[in-house]
Amino acid sequence: MQSYYEERFERIMACTEAEWRMWLPRAIGAHAYEVSAGVADVRIGAGRLQLQWEVLPERAIALIRLPQLRMRFEFHELPEPERHAFMKRFDLYTQRGGG
Repeated sequence: MQSYYEERFERIMACTEAEWRMWLPRAIGAHAYEVSAGVADVRIGAGRLQLQWEVLPERAIALIRLPQLRMRFEFHELPEPERHAFMKRFDLYTQRGGG
């Protein structure tokens, strides 16, 4: 988790589009949203977040193959404290770990 989130940023997520679509409802919580091909529009209070994604080629590390999505985040009319609170939950629900 970061300490600050810009209004617009990109990240690469190691998941398939099907996994992403399963994670989305839990990652955004009770916020209303609409999904179309490669785009989700999420209402957050008086503001909104537009998520756009595109499937990238798999990443190969030795014999491991990882799916990849390029995710673009664009917040509209959402103050930084609300962006941070939203992304804190989002990151917790979408992070992967090993052990």
